[in-house]
Amino acid sequence: MRFRSDPAGLRGSIAPVVTPFTDVGELDTEGLRRLISWQLDSGSHGISLGGSTGEPSAQTPQERITAMTEAARVIADRVPFLPGTGSARLDETLQLTAAASELGADAALVITPYYARPTQEGLFQWYATVAGQNPDLPIVVYNVPSRTAVDIAPDTIARLRRQCDNIVGVKETTRDFEHFSRVLHQCGRDILVWSGIELLCLPLLALGGVGFVSAVANLAPAAVARMFELWTAGEQEKARDLHYALHPLVDVIFTETNPAPAKWVLRQAGLLGSAHVRPPLAPVSEAGQRRITDLLSAGAPVLTPPLTHLVAP
Repeated sequence: MRFRSDPAGLRGSIAPVVTPFTDVGELDTEGLRRLISWQLDSGSHGISLGGSTGEPSAQTPQERITAMTEAARVIADRVPFLPGTGSARLDETLQLTAAASELGADAALVITPYYARPTQEGLFQWYATVAGQNPDLPIVVYNVPSRTAVDIAPDTIARLRRQCDNIVGVKETTRDFEHFSRVLHQCGRDILVWSGIELLCLPLLALGGVGFVSAVANLAPAAVARMFELWTAGEQEKARDLHYALHPLVDVIFTETNPAPAKWVLRQAGLLGSAHVRPPLAPVSEAGQRRITDLLSAGAPVLTPPLTHLVAP
């Protein structure tokens, strides 16, 4: 909560951790605490929970609140905490966002409502309502059209920024790089923009982005954080080296539907007790496991323990 009063400090690699489940599909709070501790020890600049990588639509609101509660306890204000609080339903979104605020989150990451395909006016009213009912909590718009079937336009974000003081930024998970630029141009360069597309994380910094919420941080948190640090320190060539070194691990994440591959790797490394994903997701196939093993070997230079144990010397 100590970062809430200065949202401009929410920068760097915000790791979107997976939500661990037991083999029978129950929430694994011990596994969640272990993952977050590893992220903090690895140098991640912040923690997110309950975004797309966290399987939020497969959980009840109470399960999501329980996970947020556990995460907040482990983080203990050491780094910013940006939980995902969005849903396809407004009442659930308001319930989850209010819970995040009470738990001391530094900002709430609110996904565009999925399936309904609202107009831009509908999106404006949705976010204005969430922001208006949580005036003391910074709100980050989460734009991920590949999963929600709706793309929030730059001028809608700009309109929200003008009306709602606590709408401070946007996580852009779109491959349309012009979209990034138009958001920064129309909203002003003081808006906080994070990339949710792994291979656009580094390029966004050149436009004025403040960091990334990258699923590959589940596998290489130290390297993803270091890439941001090198760029901001003016060591662009070293940052580029990490960007390219991370390519094989980006391919691991998307070997099959995220987060199943990441969970399989974390289970093999002993960081998770189970690789369980809830339906409609399926466990990684045998072919996928073989592909992941090859890619981990290619990405070995940026892995750290315990994942290094998965790569043959």
